[in-house]
Amino acid sequence: MDVRALRYFVEVVRQKSFTRAAEQLYVTQPTISKMLKHLEDELGCTLLIREGRKLHLTDTGQAVYQRGLTILQEFKQLEAELSDLTELKTGQLRLGIPPMVGMQIAGTISAFRQRYPGVELKIAEFGGLTVQQAVMNGSLDIAMTALPLSEEFALNTLPLMTHPLCVLVPRTDEWLRRSLIPLVELASHPILIYNEEFSLNRQLMRAFQSAGFTPQIAVRSGQWDFLAAMVQAGMGVAIMPEPICQRLDKNQLLWLPLESDLVWRLGLIWREGCYLSRSAQAWIACCREFWPGEASHLAL
Repeated sequence: MDVRALRYFVEVVRQKSFTRAAEQLYVTQPTISKMLKHLEDELGCTLLIREGRKLHLTDTGQAVYQRGLTILQEFKQLEAELSDLTELKTGQLRLGIPPMVGMQIAGTISAFRQRYPGVELKIAEFGGLTVQQAVMNGSLDIAMTALPLSEEFALNTLPLMTHPLCVLVPRTDEWLRRSLIPLVELASHPILIYNEEFSLNRQLMRAFQSAGFTPQIAVRSGQWDFLAAMVQAGMGVAIMPEPICQRLDKNQLLWLPLESDLVWRLGLIWREGCYLSRSAQAWIACCREFWPGEASHLAL
């Protein structure tokens, strides 16, 4: 079976259109039609039925499509393994990071690029839970996220750094007299919090529940600078990692230590029991060098 013909067929089903599939694959529509006819002739069955502009899968087409997804994923992994034989002179690293982590790893990214200039870095910025799922389904090679992980994910982890959490408040006389804020006190204040896709959001909600209260959530956002602006506008208080707070305007905002066992612990994650590309291994090595503390004594 021609893998290219199978790839064309799968893309037509995904796009539900020969035209859109041709655009995605950068080929002409007649080329796709010809390859699909060849595939049907080779298999001795009809895969797709056209009704006007609509496409319908036959029973055999559905079976070939489902099996084709697996075959193409296996073939993609084979291509990745073979390309790694170039010793990272070329390649690609698909790295996932939550938005507020970017500033923490800028130095590591710079060191990686200097060491491996031929490796293309494709960085996806999503919340921690989203990047975890993306690593699980193979759309990302490796990611940095808040730890610990949910038990549902079969992922390897490598802790890198730990930072305390702070409560971000307006710089007013009321707050300037304080030195820290207990977690339970937050029950009496509107909370500005990260979206559900963020691991830190999940950890905070569990902490609130353990402390015996349901928070008054005023605003949810995936952008730490927007949450900070809302605090400055008097909308409520926010809980942020200390490194994020250090970048804010000290003349307008104040951050006080959160009296709690909660910390912002960041680490790398990758799929358990699956092939790890040479570029991903090189990224792990760079992270170990950049953060020798927690990561240095852990084996890959």
